[in-house]
Amino acid sequence: MKSTRRVLPRTYFNRPTLTVARSLIGKYLVRAIDGRVLAGKIVEVEAYVGPEDKACHASKGRTQRTDVMFGPGGVAYVYLIYGMYHCLNVVTEREEFPSAVLIRAIEIDGALIDGPGRLCRALRIDRSLNRVDLTTGESIWFEDRGVLVKKADVRAHPRIGVDYAGEWAQKPWRFRLCRVAASTRTGRTKKQGAPD
Repeated sequence: MKSTRRVLPRTYFNRPTLTVARSLIGKYLVRAIDGRVLAGKIVEVEAYVGPEDKACHASKGRTQRTDVMFGPGGVAYVYLIYGMYHCLNVVTEREEFPSAVLIRAIEIDGALIDGPGRLCRALRIDRSLNRVDLTTGESIWFEDRGVLVKKADVRAHPRIGVDYAGEWAQKPWRFRLCRVAASTRTGRTKKQGAPD
């Protein structure tokens, strides 16, 4: 059977953020590093939807850090948390409506890389990739490899680490594949809904 690989175009990311987030489950995050290509199946993401979403970085307005979120969809938003962990997001929706999807976990060759900081470390993603166009198929991009993920195989949960956002913290905008591989962190198989 022939494998289909298609770089996700900008139009894919210009859709509503929750639609993009849910549909990224089962797609691949691909990274070219030193002449080799690593590809991880996306198994967990979080959606951040516009200036009203108090968990969204852009809820406090347009700043030097969040300016990228106000631009075109399909662009990388990479930032540093706790002064040491990078996080990769892809900008979504229309320009001037700041929204993005955080990539939280991937599987590479059957091994789970769980957590946005671990993911970025494994794929050598840092702030130098902030504002990179993820739709060109160069350096870092997303691919559709024809993996069909049934709606029942994805669960929605509250986002992690956004308790400060009040009622917005409880929005079920974290999407995770029900069954994922053994975690590189714990060495156990993790079922959806199990504690993080």
